[in-house]
Amino acid sequence: MEATDARLRDLLTGARTIAVVGLSDKPERDSNEVARYLKAQGYRILPVNPMLTEVLGERAYPSLSAIPGDVSIDIVDVFRRSDQVPPVVDEAIARSAGAIWLQLGVEHAGAAARAEEKGIPVVQNLCIMVQHRRLGIPPVARSG
Repeated sequence: MEATDARLRDLLTGARTIAVVGLSDKPERDSNEVARYLKAQGYRILPVNPMLTEVLGERAYPSLSAIPGDVSIDIVDVFRRSDQVPPVVDEAIARSAGAIWLQLGVEHAGAAARAEEKGIPVVQNLCIMVQHRRLGIPPVARSG
């Protein structure tokens, strides 16, 4: 997917639930800062880290496939090295995720092509928090 402002805006305004793969419980880590920001903006955060049981007050899952099947994942935000992206993308495809977002410095052309062949847009090498702020996306309206 070409990451135009319009496409990024559509992804971010349409999303409600974001699975954060590689989310750390250490506040100084980028993944933690970004997830805290997204949660503060009203998104539901699903931490994915096999080493943790809870992050930012949310239950952590060991993998995308461990997230209950009735939970819709709008964006899979990936904080992993580029060489670790393919299995995450395969899980995101299996889960019918709405989109895959590879954080700043993370790219994998082959995995991205596989996802896009299945109709799942992929953003690569961009920080979701930076783009959210830059585009001035309003907070998610909370239901209920």
